[in-house]
Amino acid sequence: MAESERFTVSGSQVVEKVKQLIREGNVRRVRLLHDGRTVFDIPLTIGAPVAVAGILAAPVLAAIGAFAALVTECTIEVEKEEEK
Repeated sequence: MAESERFTVSGSQVVEKVKQLIREGNVRRVRLLHDGRTVFDIPLTIGAPVAVAGILAAPVLAAIGAFAALVTECTIEVEKEEEK
């Protein structure tokens, strides 16, 4: 079973926080929530090299950046791979 964490960030911090979470490498899924609704749901491949994840995530990060410019605050929900 995966563990879940939530972070509330301002719109200007969303892209940087998502990039940081992707670099951590143990993230399975990232959801962006605004007013209780899921705006983005980004599944990440377990064990994918960070460079590949970064290249594939670039268009998604651009879309998140456009969304972040429109909101003042949102919640990032992260599903992480459980430590063994």
